[in-house]
Amino acid sequence: MRNREEIRLVGSGGQGVILASVILAEAAILAGKNAAQSQSYGPEARGGACMAQAVISNGDLGFPKVRVPSFLMALTEQSLEKYGRNLPEDTVILVDSSLEIPEWLAARKYYKAPILQSAIEQVGKAQTANIVSVAVVNKLLDLVPPEVLKEAVAARIPKGTEAANFKALEVGMNLL
Repeated sequence: MRNREEIRLVGSGGQGVILASVILAEAAILAGKNAAQSQSYGPEARGGACMAQAVISNGDLGFPKVRVPSFLMALTEQSLEKYGRNLPEDTVILVDSSLEIPEWLAARKYYKAPILQSAIEQVGKAQTANIVSVAVVNKLLDLVPPEVLKEAVAARIPKGTEAANFKALEVGMNLL
Protein backbone atom coordinates (compact mmCIF):
# COMPACT_ATOMS: atom_id res chain seq x y z
CA MET A 1 0.00 0.00 0.00
CA ARG A 2 1.13 3.51 -0.73
CA ASN A 3 1.20 5.86 2.27
CA ARG A 4 -2.32 7.10 1.40
CA GLU A 5 -4.98 5.48 -0.77
CA GLU A 6 -8.01 7.43 -1.92
CA ILE A 7 -10.46 4.77 -3.02
CA ARG A 8 -13.64 5.32 -5.03
CA LEU A 9 -16.07 2.41 -5.50
CA VAL A 10 -18.94 2.88 -7.94
CA GLY A 11 -21.84 0.78 -9.10
CA SER A 12 -25.58 0.65 -9.08
CA GLY A 13 -27.65 1.28 -5.95
CA GLY A 14 -28.24 -2.09 -4.31
CA GLN A 15 -24.91 -3.66 -5.35
CA GLY A 16 -23.37 -3.04 -1.95
CA VAL A 17 -20.59 -0.61 -2.85
CA ILE A 18 -21.32 1.43 0.26
CA LEU A 19 -20.94 -1.63 2.49
CA ALA A 20 -17.77 -2.54 0.59
CA SER A 21 -16.22 0.86 1.36
CA VAL A 22 -17.27 0.58 5.01
CA ILE A 23 -15.62 -2.84 5.25
CA LEU A 24 -12.39 -1.59 3.64
CA ALA A 25 -12.23 1.38 6.04
CA GLU A 26 -13.00 -0.81 9.05
CA ALA A 27 -10.37 -3.36 8.03
CA ALA A 28 -7.80 -0.57 7.75
CA ILE A 29 -8.64 0.63 11.25
CA LEU A 30 -8.40 -2.91 12.60
CA ALA A 31 -4.93 -3.09 11.00
CA GLY A 32 -3.83 0.06 12.84
CA LYS A 33 -4.24 2.51 9.97
CA ASN A 34 -6.34 5.65 9.78
CA ALA A 35 -9.45 5.61 7.62
CA ALA A 36 -12.56 7.58 6.75
CA GLN A 37 -15.54 6.55 4.62
CA SER A 38 -18.22 8.52 2.76
CA GLN A 39 -20.87 7.87 0.14
CA SER A 40 -23.05 9.58 -2.43
CA TYR A 41 -26.11 8.36 -4.25
CA GLY A 42 -29.08 9.90 -5.98
CA PRO A 43 -32.74 9.65 -5.04
CA GLU A 44 -32.88 6.23 -6.68
CA ALA A 45 -32.03 3.99 -3.72
CA ARG A 46 -31.87 1.00 -6.06
CA GLY A 47 -30.72 1.01 -9.63
CA GLY A 48 -29.19 4.48 -9.90
CA ALA A 49 -25.49 5.23 -9.96
CA CYS A 50 -23.93 5.00 -6.52
CA MET A 51 -20.51 6.03 -5.22
CA ALA A 52 -18.74 5.25 -1.98
CA GLN A 53 -15.27 6.32 -0.98
CA ALA A 54 -12.66 5.43 1.59
CA VAL A 55 -9.45 7.20 2.49
CA ILE A 56 -6.88 4.93 4.08
CA SER A 57 -3.56 6.20 5.38
CA ASN A 58 -0.57 4.97 7.33
CA GLY A 59 -0.35 8.46 8.86
CA ASP A 60 -2.70 11.27 9.71
CA LEU A 61 -5.59 11.73 7.33
CA GLY A 62 -5.54 15.51 7.23
CA PHE A 63 -8.61 15.69 5.01
CA PRO A 64 -11.05 12.76 5.39
CA LYS A 65 -12.61 12.82 1.91
CA VAL A 66 -11.33 11.64 -1.45
CA ARG A 67 -9.99 14.58 -3.42
CA VAL A 68 -8.03 12.77 -6.10
CA PRO A 69 -8.77 9.03 -6.34
CA SER A 70 -5.72 6.80 -6.48
CA PHE A 71 -8.03 3.84 -7.15
CA LEU A 72 -11.42 3.42 -8.82
CA MET A 73 -13.55 0.28 -9.00
CA ALA A 74 -16.62 0.27 -11.27
CA LEU A 75 -19.30 -2.41 -11.43
CA THR A 76 -21.55 -0.74 -14.04
CA GLU A 77 -20.97 1.27 -17.20
CA GLN A 78 -23.36 3.99 -16.00
CA SER A 79 -21.37 4.52 -12.79
CA LEU A 80 -18.05 4.41 -14.64
CA GLU A 81 -19.31 7.09 -17.01
CA LYS A 82 -20.60 9.26 -14.16
CA TYR A 83 -17.77 8.90 -11.63
CA GLY A 84 -14.77 7.76 -13.68
CA ARG A 85 -14.05 10.77 -15.82
CA ASN A 86 -11.30 13.33 -15.21
CA LEU A 87 -9.15 11.04 -13.11
CA PRO A 88 -5.39 11.50 -12.93
CA GLU A 89 -3.37 9.34 -15.32
CA ASP A 90 -1.91 7.30 -12.46
CA THR A 91 -5.27 6.26 -10.98
CA VAL A 92 -5.48 2.46 -10.87
CA ILE A 93 -8.82 1.28 -12.25
CA LEU A 94 -10.65 -2.00 -11.69
CA VAL A 95 -13.78 -2.76 -13.70
CA ASP A 96 -16.07 -5.73 -13.77
CA SER A 97 -15.26 -7.89 -16.79
CA SER A 98 -18.79 -7.36 -18.15
CA LEU A 99 -17.99 -3.70 -18.84
CA GLU A 100 -16.81 -2.37 -22.17
CA ILE A 101 -13.78 -0.17 -21.68
CA PRO A 102 -14.65 3.28 -23.02
CA GLU A 103 -12.19 4.88 -25.41
CA TRP A 104 -11.45 7.68 -22.93
CA LEU A 105 -10.27 5.06 -20.41
CA ALA A 106 -8.36 2.71 -22.71
CA ALA A 107 -4.96 4.37 -22.28
CA ARG A 108 -5.07 4.05 -18.49
CA LYS A 109 -3.76 1.29 -16.24
CA TYR A 110 -6.76 -0.88 -15.55
CA TYR A 111 -7.72 -4.38 -14.50
CA LYS A 112 -10.78 -6.39 -15.46
CA ALA A 113 -12.13 -9.06 -13.11
CA PRO A 114 -15.31 -11.16 -13.31
CA ILE A 115 -16.66 -9.86 -10.00
CA LEU A 116 -20.38 -10.11 -10.74
CA GLN A 117 -20.11 -13.40 -12.63
CA SER A 118 -17.97 -14.98 -9.89
CA ALA A 119 -20.48 -14.02 -7.20
CA ILE A 120 -23.23 -15.76 -9.15
CA GLU A 121 -21.34 -18.79 -10.47
CA GLN A 122 -18.80 -19.54 -7.74
CA VAL A 123 -20.57 -18.30 -4.62
CA GLY A 124 -24.13 -18.84 -5.81
CA LYS A 125 -25.38 -15.44 -4.64
CA ALA A 126 -25.29 -12.29 -6.76
CA GLN A 127 -25.56 -10.14 -3.63
CA THR A 128 -22.06 -11.23 -2.55
CA ALA A 129 -20.43 -9.33 -5.43
CA ASN A 130 -19.52 -6.54 -3.02
CA ILE A 131 -17.58 -8.96 -0.83
CA VAL A 132 -15.87 -10.45 -3.88
CA SER A 133 -14.90 -6.90 -4.87
CA VAL A 134 -13.58 -6.11 -1.37
CA ALA A 135 -11.16 -9.02 -1.67
CA VAL A 136 -10.03 -7.97 -5.16
CA VAL A 137 -9.48 -4.35 -4.08
CA ASN A 138 -7.56 -5.48 -1.01
CA LYS A 139 -5.37 -7.76 -3.12
CA LEU A 140 -4.63 -5.08 -5.72
CA LEU A 141 -3.80 -2.40 -3.16
CA ASP A 142 -2.29 -4.66 -0.45
CA LEU A 143 -4.25 -2.78 2.21
CA VAL A 144 -4.53 -5.29 5.07
CA PRO A 145 -3.75 -8.95 5.80
CA PRO A 146 -6.52 -11.35 4.65
CA GLU A 147 -7.42 -12.36 8.22
CA VAL A 148 -8.05 -8.71 9.15
CA LEU A 149 -10.26 -8.28 6.10
CA LYS A 150 -12.22 -11.38 7.11
CA GLU A 151 -12.68 -9.94 10.60
CA ALA A 152 -14.07 -6.69 9.14
CA VAL A 153 -16.44 -8.63 6.87
CA ALA A 154 -17.65 -10.73 9.81
CA ALA A 155 -18.43 -7.57 11.77
CA ARG A 156 -20.62 -6.09 9.01
CA ILE A 157 -22.55 -8.93 7.37
CA PRO A 158 -25.93 -10.19 8.55
CA LYS A 159 -25.89 -13.20 10.87
CA GLY A 160 -26.50 -16.40 8.99
CA THR A 161 -24.66 -15.24 5.83
CA GLU A 162 -21.14 -15.99 7.02
CA ALA A 163 -20.54 -19.07 4.85
CA ALA A 164 -21.52 -17.35 1.59
CA ASN A 165 -19.64 -14.15 2.41
CA PHE A 166 -16.47 -15.94 3.49
CA LYS A 167 -16.63 -17.96 0.27
CA ALA A 168 -17.02 -14.66 -1.62
CA LEU A 169 -13.86 -13.37 0.08
CA GLU A 170 -11.97 -16.48 -0.95
CA VAL A 171 -13.23 -16.22 -4.53
CA GLY A 172 -12.21 -12.55 -4.72
CA MET A 173 -8.74 -13.25 -3.35
CA ASN A 174 -8.16 -15.66 -6.22
CA LEU A 175 -9.52 -13.57 -9.11
CA LEU A 176 -6.34 -11.70 -10.08
